[in-house]
Amino acid sequence: MAQSTLRVIPLGGLGEIGRNMLILEWDGDCLAVDAGVMFPEEEMLGVDLVIPDITYLLERKRSLRGIVITHGHEDHIGALPYLLPQLECPVYATPLAHALIEVKLQEHGIKRQALLHRVQIGDRVQLGPFEVEWFRVTHSIPDAAGLGIRTPLGLVVHTGDFKIDHTPVDGKAMDLNRIAQLGQEGVVLLCSDSTYSERAGYTPSEQVVADNIDRIIGEAEGRVIVASFASLISRIQIVLDAAAKYGRRVFVFGRSMVDNVEMAVKMGYLRLEPGILGSVEELRRAPPAQTIIMATGSQGEPTSALARIASNDHRTIRIMRGDTVIVSASPIPGNDRLVAHTLDNLFQQGARVFYSRVAEVHVPGHGGQEEMKLIMALTRPRYFVPVHGEYRHLVHHAGLAQSMGLPPERTFVLRDGDVLELSEESGRVVENIPASYVYVDGFGGIGDEVLRDRQHLSRDGVLVVIIPFDKMSGRLVAPLDMLSRGFVEANAAGLIDEAKAIVAKSLDSGAHPVEINVMQSNVRQVLGRFLWERTRRRPMILPVVVEL
Repeated sequence: MAQSTLRVIPLGGLGEIGRNMLILEWDGDCLAVDAGVMFPEEEMLGVDLVIPDITYLLERKRSLRGIVITHGHEDHIGALPYLLPQLECPVYATPLAHALIEVKLQEHGIKRQALLHRVQIGDRVQLGPFEVEWFRVTHSIPDAAGLGIRTPLGLVVHTGDFKIDHTPVDGKAMDLNRIAQLGQEGVVLLCSDSTYSERAGYTPSEQVVADNIDRIIGEAEGRVIVASFASLISRIQIVLDAAAKYGRRVFVFGRSMVDNVEMAVKMGYLRLEPGILGSVEELRRAPPAQTIIMATGSQGEPTSALARIASNDHRTIRIMRGDTVIVSASPIPGNDRLVAHTLDNLFQQGARVFYSRVAEVHVPGHGGQEEMKLIMALTRPRYFVPVHGEYRHLVHHAGLAQSMGLPPERTFVLRDGDVLELSEESGRVVENIPASYVYVDGFGGIGDEVLRDRQHLSRDGVLVVIIPFDKMSGRLVAPLDMLSRGFVEANAAGLIDEAKAIVAKSLDSGAHPVEINVMQSNVRQVLGRFLWERTRRRPMILPVVVEL
């Protein structure tokens, strides 16, 4: 008997900013919307990225009809290099997102380009029981799209990230007419961007940023350094336009920025005057008043171009008196301290710095409450699931929907892993599946256990106990030694000597063979108890038995 309910399963992006991935399931067939990363929080030591847990999809790998992409930002496509080799399913994206995904796969040495399919705004693709249509929305990147997904239960509208910008940089406004037509068709479920649901009114147009960056560059007497996300193609266009207007050349730094600019120029998403882009060699000879440097590092990433410039560690660029720096992005939650540190370093070196708190050099790519209400009014959904936001954002967005007459029993504030089943009559959360964080360290994944060990080490340090032992006699054959890192100072010799005596006494149990794993366990217990009593700290204890 065919399934009569549509299952909606968020694997990321609900209760957090980033890691966006939403699953629709009908009668065993699955469709995924987006596959993004989340940037690590401060306590995620050594973690580069956080990606969705796809255990549920791997168990249904043969029934996964595809991944459909709304736009090319990292929090929507960044996990594909890690997930696609496991899932081996087709991916559908508009041209710019498609090209950005290709660049990412090449960076990771992954040859899965045959799985990538380019679609245009307005295209429809049949994927099992799902027919997917891409419609234009405005965001902070060209080719951003919302999705109309026709299912056996009815039409699902997923807005993707959006704001209603009537003067976008590329001149392509949001297709409100098509959204209204979808509303006339009848929308069973709306999934809508919640990021700025706390903000009343409307989000300013990208043109506000263009005007302010133009003014700052026009007034600058020396070099201008602009930092932004590499994927903010519209922001790069603003800088290129200002450079042409004021007779400056643009020099691009940061691998992802260089790759994305090259790709966007080739595909026609960036318009530029001949000769306006310069090389590293030309930068050394360029007059400061005729120079703009575009760089990565708007989030203060330690290895990024701007962070290296700020810490005087860049091999090509040093801050000079008269430099103007524009940080054209707002900090992602969790990156605030990194960004603040980078800004402080720039100020200390004498730069004139503009950032979102002191100048409108960045506007969000997400709509405010009135824009959210307009989408709700145009689609008039039977059910509503707020997506893309911290939990409070989802709650606020649900409240907006209810203020417009949607009954509370038809509004669902979900958490990652919740399984929502929708029928003609009602909807309910029936279970919760694994949707925990998967941590990426370098090019591989690490588990919770590794992260817990790192957190443990960062708090209490490590104590290595070197035990020279005769396994057969069961006796120490030389004095044991202890090495402390991050636990006690080297001059705490009295504590270490006392700890050595405690361990030696515990090992003096008579002449008989001893199992090494038992010995190590006993050392951890005895030494751990002693150190807690004396220091109220629990260092990681690593007994190393040297058999002699």
